[in-house]
Amino acid sequence: MSHLSHESVHTEEIKQIWALFKETDKKFQETAIRFQETDRKFQETDKKFQETDREFQEIAIRFQETDRKFQETDKKFQETDREFQEIAIRFQETDRKFQETDKKIERTDALLQKLFKQTDKKVEELTGKWGRFVEGLIAPGVEQLFKKRNIEVNTVYQRVRRRKNGKEIEIDILAIDGQYAVLIEAKSTLGVDDVKEHLERLDKFKWFFPEYADRNILGAVAGIVIDEGADKFAYKSGLFVIAQSGESVKILNDGKFKPKQW
Repeated sequence: MSHLSHESVHTEEIKQIWALFKETDKKFQETAIRFQETDRKFQETDKKFQETDREFQEIAIRFQETDRKFQETDKKFQETDREFQEIAIRFQETDRKFQETDKKIERTDALLQKLFKQTDKKVEELTGKWGRFVEGLIAPGVEQLFKKRNIEVNTVYQRVRRRKNGKEIEIDILAIDGQYAVLIEAKSTLGVDDVKEHLERLDKFKWFFPEYADRNILGAVAGIVIDEGADKFAYKSGLFVIAQSGESVKILNDGKFKPKQW
């Protein structure tokens, strides 16, 4: 082969190698661009991860704050529950004391009731004794007392009782004769209510004692002590008022008095 031929072949090989280098360089540049793009995307991804991590950190902080508030709330609920338990214990203690107090009151009330009954019994016994004393003081002088008022009575009964149709009447002193029947209520202390009760007794007398239907029924009240107003009420109601005078008794009604007849 000639020298020209060898040179020509060498030039052709150089061209091919250069073209190959240029192609390789192009591919390297394209690859570099791709790496740059990939790196950019990685940077964006990393930025997003960082942003996401920041948001997660904020969320974690919020959860921590929320958990702290829940813990504080739970602590407050526990404190409130403890206070309610203490209050419940106090109420139970108070209720126990009230129950004890109620029992003491019941025992005291039972004792008082017993004492009241004993006292009432003694008062009744004493009142009965005083009543019998007053009756015993008045009864012997009844005939003379009413004779001075031109009312003749010759028979005197004490503690006259009668029952009829399930009802009962009791008269302390009953003085009678052929024309009159005098009903006398005797009290150690005479009050207005005693006078009212005796007026009701006088209204019912003939129903209980029809054998005295033809008599002129008169009424009288007597007392060792006479409450204020009781004597005036009895006087206005047409009743004789008998009171103690020294060792005897007397009728207090004046000469103008006109007795009511039943």
